[in-house]
Amino acid sequence: MVKMKDSEIEWIGEIPETWKVASNKFVMIKIKQVIPKYTGEPILSLSMTGVHERNLDDGGKMPSTFDGYQVVKRGNLLLCLFDIDVTPRCVGYIQADGITSPAYSQYEVNDNSSAKYYYYYYLMIDNSKILVHLTKSLRNTINADQFDNIKAIVPPKSEQQQIADYLDHKTAEIDGLIEKINTEIETLKQYQSSVITQVVTKGLDPNVPMKDSGIEWIGEIPEKWETIKIKYLVSKLERGTAPKYTELHETQVVNQATFSKGFFDKGNLRYSTIPASQSRGLLQYQDVLVASTGGGVLGKVHYFTEHEEFVADSHVTIVRFIAQKLIPKFGYYYLSTLYDVFNNVMAQGSTNQIELKRDTFANSFIPFPRIEEQRVISDYLDKKVTQIQKLINSKQQQINQLIEYKNSLIFEYVTGKKQVKEAN
Repeated sequence: MVKMKDSEIEWIGEIPETWKVASNKFVMIKIKQVIPKYTGEPILSLSMTGVHERNLDDGGKMPSTFDGYQVVKRGNLLLCLFDIDVTPRCVGYIQADGITSPAYSQYEVNDNSSAKYYYYYYLMIDNSKILVHLTKSLRNTINADQFDNIKAIVPPKSEQQQIADYLDHKTAEIDGLIEKINTEIETLKQYQSSVITQVVTKGLDPNVPMKDSGIEWIGEIPEKWETIKIKYLVSKLERGTAPKYTELHETQVVNQATFSKGFFDKGNLRYSTIPASQSRGLLQYQDVLVASTGGGVLGKVHYFTEHEEFVADSHVTIVRFIAQKLIPKFGYYYLSTLYDVFNNVMAQGSTNQIELKRDTFANSFIPFPRIEEQRVISDYLDKKVTQIQKLINSKQQQINQLIEYKNSLIFEYVTGKKQVKEAN
């Protein structure tokens, strides 16, 4: 049994008696070398899964030039010490030479330290965003002097390396399990999507005669179905307009972030000069909401079932189906199948500023069975989707538990509360 002592670091607690505590400046040093001219070096970026080379052909937000980027070396640490509260991952271990944004901080550990150990040490801290309360600026930034004087624990180098090697092995095992479950979740999502597409365009009876719908992305439909333009089935089809923000009236706003996160953020409060009830973006129960701008978000759909007061901003199209003509849930299920169509066929504009135009949307077609059949299809899909979502949620819980387990392993071993020798 290893004898322990108080580290006198609040977020660490006790450490083995033979371990030391020192300021970061005695463990690592910040280095920075910028390139005056970009000559094709690999561009590295920091993400939740580590420091990776960026594929410049993928598009997305790009700087006008990579001139002035900094050189980073394999075996060093890459830290993001600004916007710590909102940056998903603030620490990475550099596994290949390249260049990266000069906004990042690169640190090289001294000869008595293991860079991989301190990667796990700061990964542990980043998992809990412990450093946020040490920041002093509006952007939650820690400057170089502040970072140099933050206390860190210092095990003997041999133990640092043992811990790093052990955690490399264990976290790889856990990440492998997470990847496998994520694959299962993606398979379930694809199955759900295929079920919805099949049922809203082909119906529930596989034996009915079919006919060509005349619409490429719908294909064949049952012989007794029709197709009809969306504009003839709605009482409202327009972008939202949330009122101007002041401190006079509290309003919950649906925006692009809502679609990114996949749920309504009831904490997303804004303040407006007029009551939400006077805003044209005011939502009603069973409205279908379509994200109309934004790469990766455009075309995502929500079915609004809140009974609280929400408004939609100008990035969201409100589709209010006339229930006597088209059951809103049927319309929602159909529109949820059109993500690729919205992006590749209907959206207009430049690469980074595409949007879904109202007229294009209004004049697009929707499969149109009798309302009794719409209801049967909607009820069937409600049950089927609920079953699939239960499976997805169960697997997501498994992932959450594995992540918690991984984080606890990292904490216990980098702080010496568990010993590698005992684990082996």
